[in-house]
Amino acid sequence: MIGAGEGAPELRVPTLNPMSNLLVIGLGFSAQHYLASDAARWTRIVATVRDPARAAALDMQPAAVLIFNGGSVSPELATAVEQADALLISAPPGETGDPVLARCGEALIGAGRVRDVVYLSTLGVYGNHDGAWVDETSECRAKDGRTRRRYDAEQAWLQFGERTGAVVTVLRLAGIYGPGRSALDNVRAGTARIIDKPGQVFNRIHVEDIAQAIEAAFEKRAGGIFNVADDEPTPPGDPVVYAASLLGVTPPPVVPFDIARQSMSPMAVSFYADCRRARNDRLKTVLGVSLRYPTYREGLDAVRRSS
Repeated sequence: MIGAGEGAPELRVPTLNPMSNLLVIGLGFSAQHYLASDAARWTRIVATVRDPARAAALDMQPAAVLIFNGGSVSPELATAVEQADALLISAPPGETGDPVLARCGEALIGAGRVRDVVYLSTLGVYGNHDGAWVDETSECRAKDGRTRRRYDAEQAWLQFGERTGAVVTVLRLAGIYGPGRSALDNVRAGTARIIDKPGQVFNRIHVEDIAQAIEAAFEKRAGGIFNVADDEPTPPGDPVVYAASLLGVTPPPVVPFDIARQSMSPMAVSFYADCRRARNDRLKTVLGVSLRYPTYREGLDAVRRSS
């Protein structure tokens, strides 16, 4: 198994012709699912996590797991950086910028090996568009905080590509869900809430479709920016109601946003401050991704079957 956590998929042992060395910075939910589906592409995989305890709990054969918390670079990680042919970056930027470029950028440039970078970002970089549709050419209105840092990190990686000739693909992800991390799990746990904020809609994306997008980015080598989102942005409570119906239970009561925000984290409040509908045409036409779960309904049906 890739990880001991709930929802961690099984890692497939490589059986196809290997390609090169992959360095994954930030072995999170999405990166784990990608490796489970496409590990055979790579000769060698090195991945990082922030927490030594989590690293000790992971069984990532045939990959190696190292520690990187955005600070010092261990000798083992320095070697992996020098030998990397491709990067998958999901670690968030800090207040001083992207940690990989800050700590390893010159080493990556000096080694001269990296030819592909896939950077996992967020639709949050678009900021608020009052429910209007956005695509990859739309204005990014995030002015400060974590979403602005994500936008700045995107630009820094695109500039890295211009400087080195590497193909850099930025995948802007919608709200991520999947096994162990879905409205079904929240309803079962009794933590689900239906928050009523008139006019609010969100896109979502199943983690298996993120894995598809990462695989296509490495395969197609098209470069540029892609929205990775489902086909149907909907109000936030819709998946909760559907999940409750799948489980045969009564949905939780509707809570007005002004009341719910009193117990929300600042991050959650900022999430609800933005409203937009994301188009995914480039994901389909340029990267050739056919969504397995085009709406939350198909996705939650699959999660239900697997649980």
